[in-house]
Amino acid sequence: MDLIDAETLHRLGFIWTQVLIFISDLVLPSRLIQIAILIVLWIVAHGLGGVWLSRKLDAWARKRQLSAAQLRHVISLRQRLRGLVFVVLAWGATWVLAEMSPFTSRRFIVEFVATVATAWIVIGLVVRLIRNPLMRRMVSWALWIGATLHYLGVLDDASQILDSIAVEFGSFRLSALAVTKAVIVTTAMLTVARVVAGQASSSIRHNDEISPSMKELIIKVLQVVLFGLAMYVGLKSVGFDLTGLAVLSGAIGVGLGFGLQKVVSNLVSGVIILLDKSIKPGDVISLGDTFGWINSLGARYVSVVTRDGKEYLIPNEDLITGQVVNWSHSDEYVRIDLFFGTAYSDDPHVVRDLAVKAAQSVERVLKDRKTVCHIVGFGDSSVDYILRFWITDPVEGLTNVRGGVYLALWDTFKANGISIPFPQREVTMLGGSQLAVHDSKEKTVSES
Repeated sequence: MDLIDAETLHRLGFIWTQVLIFISDLVLPSRLIQIAILIVLWIVAHGLGGVWLSRKLDAWARKRQLSAAQLRHVISLRQRLRGLVFVVLAWGATWVLAEMSPFTSRRFIVEFVATVATAWIVIGLVVRLIRNPLMRRMVSWALWIGATLHYLGVLDDASQILDSIAVEFGSFRLSALAVTKAVIVTTAMLTVARVVAGQASSSIRHNDEISPSMKELIIKVLQVVLFGLAMYVGLKSVGFDLTGLAVLSGAIGVGLGFGLQKVVSNLVSGVIILLDKSIKPGDVISLGDTFGWINSLGARYVSVVTRDGKEYLIPNEDLITGQVVNWSHSDEYVRIDLFFGTAYSDDPHVVRDLAVKAAQSVERVLKDRKTVCHIVGFGDSSVDYILRFWITDPVEGLTNVRGGVYLALWDTFKANGISIPFPQREVTMLGGSQLAVHDSKEKTVSES
């Protein structure tokens, strides 16, 4: 057996001996009294924090209109009320025992449990910043175990044991300790990068001096830089040699380039969209049968929300290569055309004036932009007109404003005796035809 294996076994034996000594000390009268005190404190903390304070907090939250983020904080606090009350009671008991007896052994267990419980609660609150549930759970358990081993005084021995568990490939050595540190440090760096990126993104979005498309471009670049730097610093800080990955990453990049052409195309198209400012968040667009406003610009797709609440994720490449109608690209003014017809007996001059007044009576139709009505043809049954008016809020929908104007036309024409014709057909039966003979026979039978 080599030196590393022997040293590992020695450390494992030392940790096991410490555990046995700790367990054997628990049967001492002074330690049993402290354990009984801790049990009583836990029961009190359960009744006070887990039941009474939880109900008070629930009643307080119901009386207020809390946002989703605030509600998550309240739920997180509620889940830890029992532990917080227990920590306060444990530290209070430690102070009382210290006043009653100057010997540390008389309060060692209570003070140890209070210290570890405090560390666990602080770790639980800090790791809430990690969004990924699996990663948050892994980091929580690693830190909880590390804090407990630290206060037990065996953290260095446990670290050496983890370091001895390793896989080697030539000069490359990967140990369990390095993996654990890499996960914790990288996760911490990514969390910090996410918080910083979130705060910076909020500040950029509230800056009115930057165009919307440029805001999105700056935010995307900032996120890529921060998260890339976090990954690099996190892995470098625990001793990973990243220079050897350069050749491997280049080969993988070439292979992925062929397999992910569409993904790369969408990424490049997203950058082009942000640079040329052809569309931006808040614009109203039409792409094929999809009509809605742009909710957000992603690295791979654009989120378009329609009037019926559906959210379409349209690939960036489709917006670059396809024909897109941007209703609010250069300005917010949108002209809408309506076609209708009236009877030949109605004066077209009166019809035009009434149509313009009817359109301008609708709330969303602009009054400061000229509404016009023109004759566009003489149909089989009607004189055909086109009515043109302007709006500035296409995001509120086009069908509803068209329907409102049509309804105003109906009411106005009905009030002023203007008729809207519809196709009518007359059937004339010629003498001697089968229909005429049959009709005359039916009349004879009915008269007799």
